[in-house]
Amino acid sequence: MIAIIDYGVGNLFSLRSSLAFIGEEAAVTNDVNVIRNSGRIILPGVGAFGDAARKLRESGMADIVLSEAAGGKPILGICLGMQLLFERSFEFGEHSGLGLIKGDIVPISNVIPEGFKIPQIGWNALRFPADREKSSIFRYISQNHHVYFVHSYYAANCGPYVTATTEYGAELTAAAANGNVFGTQFHPEKSGTVGLNILRGFCESRF
Repeated sequence: MIAIIDYGVGNLFSLRSSLAFIGEEAAVTNDVNVIRNSGRIILPGVGAFGDAARKLRESGMADIVLSEAAGGKPILGICLGMQLLFERSFEFGEHSGLGLIKGDIVPISNVIPEGFKIPQIGWNALRFPADREKSSIFRYISQNHHVYFVHSYYAANCGPYVTATTEYGAELTAAAANGNVFGTQFHPEKSGTVGLNILRGFCESRF
């Protein structure tokens, strides 16, 4: 069973529906025992980093994610959930993340050309780094498959952990991983068949 962490941020039920479509049982929960007894964890999120990080800590979910990650349980952060996996964010100030992946969350406005709309909204192609093995969550998809993004910030200073990039006037981090911890800046649950196959790859990842 997959625990989709409910800490008051995110479109949780479309994610649960996507998992059900590929035959995976999932529970939207903030129950500590359910999360600990789950086989995998998904950390969703939409909105501002600082507010989400506060809610995650106040709910007690931050400590659970950290302890389960340390125990080797596969964890997937999606969109803001991915950003929370990093060390810090510079969205409206400086805020601490979970530190499960080294790097910073910074504005895409720092790197994209003038005239590109912010936030980046829409379908963009994935590119996989040529100097490393493809991440296990991408086992069922190929280079240049398109996924759906909605974001104004991205992960930077995290080169060794980047598992996919996308082009939006500049090369932006689309996905990252550190061992059993995965993150996607895009929304698999909104990315059609490609997204379902990414969720399938996550559900089959073993450590």
